[in-house]
Amino acid sequence: MISTKKILIAGVGNELRQDDAFGIELCRKLADAELPSHVKIMEVGIGGIHLVQELYDNYDVLLILDAVSWGGKPGEIYFKEIEVGDIKEWSTDKQRAFLADMHYTNPTRALMLAKALNILPVHVFMLGCEAGAHDDFAIGISEAVNKSIPIARNTILGWLKTTQNIQVNTNKP
Repeated sequence: MISTKKILIAGVGNELRQDDAFGIELCRKLADAELPSHVKIMEVGIGGIHLVQELYDNYDVLLILDAVSWGGKPGEIYFKEIEVGDIKEWSTDKQRAFLADMHYTNPTRALMLAKALNILPVHVFMLGCEAGAHDDFAIGISEAVNKSIPIARNTILGWLKTTQNIQVNTNKP
């Protein structure tokens, strides 16, 4: 049986840390777009455990929206497939320390947990925006990051047009 890829778009971040709210704000801007039925948008915030729970719904592709600090200019947009670390390669002690308190896990830890649970989609993408202001507790994103939101939104909508016709084989061996 052939079906359309099931895609989860997850916005992460902290609205109380200025530009760190980028992923959440972008999710809100995507909410008014007409998206294909196989695409779900979800605000994750800073608690990644909600993301892990959602991934049990068997997605083929995950797109994370987040503020990043990758050395570019504030507002610069990055879109790339990412690799997720594997905790199964760690020592037992390190695994126990990692899993000790998952209530306050961040998205990176959530992705690693999802991989360990075999629920992480094969394809994980990141749409990141270089943060300019994120060190203080304050509401409101910087002008540079705010200007990048429509660009990021259009990037996602264009990407979805190219991925919505990709088919996956769901035949089980």
